[in-house]
Amino acid sequence: MNSRARLETVGERPALRMERRLADRPERVWQAITEPSKLANWFPAAVTVDLRPGGTIEFSFEGEEAPTAGKVLEADEPRVFAFSWNDDVLRWEITPDGDGSRLLFTHTFGRGEPAIAKIAAPRTAAGWDSCLVALVALLDGVAPEPSADWIGPIEAYTEEFGLAEGEVLETGDGKVIRFRRDLVWKPLDEVWARLTAEPAEGTVIHEEPPRLLEFSLPQGGIVRWEFSHSELDGTMVEVTQTVPAGQDDIVPGALRSRREKLKEFFAATQGS
Repeated sequence: MNSRARLETVGERPALRMERRLADRPERVWQAITEPSKLANWFPAAVTVDLRPGGTIEFSFEGEEAPTAGKVLEADEPRVFAFSWNDDVLRWEITPDGDGSRLLFTHTFGRGEPAIAKIAAPRTAAGWDSCLVALVALLDGVAPEPSADWIGPIEAYTEEFGLAEGEVLETGDGKVIRFRRDLVWKPLDEVWARLTAEPAEGTVIHEEPPRLLEFSLPQGGIVRWEFSHSELDGTMVEVTQTVPAGQDDIVPGALRSRREKLKEFFAATQGS
C-alpha cells in the first residue's frame, strides 16, 4: 500500500487522502481515534468530544486561550468517525482486513477558493504523516520516533502535488507568470526581511512593507511579490512576472528561474 498522501477532489473541494494498513482490529483502532486519552498521544490538539452525530468536539492547543469547536458528523462505531474542524472536514473510515484493519483518512479543505486552499496541502500532508506515525506507534505500544526533517517532506509533497509549477496567464498585452506558495506560519516581518535582505533584481517601483514589493526588470516586465497571512491559513506568497507582448521566448526560462527562486526562498524562510 502506498502510504503517501494523495491530493484529490471531493465534490468541488480539494482533499487529502491517506491510507494505512494496521495490525489491530477495527475496535481497537476506533478507540485510538475517538477516545481523548488515546488521541492525546498522536493527534495535534487536545480533544474533548460528545461522541454522537451532532455532538460538539473541541480542540485545544497549548498556549491558546480558548478551544476551537467543531461538530461530530458521523459516529458509526467501529467504522466511521467524521467531524468538522473550522471549515474543514476530517473523516476516518475503518474496515476489517484479515487479522487487522485498513484506515482511510480524508481531510477535505472547506475554506476559500479551491485553488488557494490547495496551497497548504503539502504542509498539511506532512503534518498528518507525522501524526499517523505516532498513531501506529500507539497501537504497537512503542514510542514514536520524532521527525528530524520538517522542510523536506513539505517540499516533496509540493512537487508531488504539482504545486511547485507556475501558471502562464494570457493578458491583452502579453502574458503573466504566476506562482503561489505556502510559507507555513512565518510572521510577515520575517519573510519580508528575508525577501529584502538581497538587492532586488530590478528597479523597485512600489513597496508596502511587509506585504507588497514590485520591481521592473531591465529586459522589460514587472515582478510582484505579495504576502498574505491569517491565523487559520498561515502565511502565503504570490509571485507574478509580466511578460510583454513579443517576448514569449523568455517564458520557459522565466518559469524555471521563478520556480528555483521560490524553492530557495521557502527553504530560507524555514531556516534551511
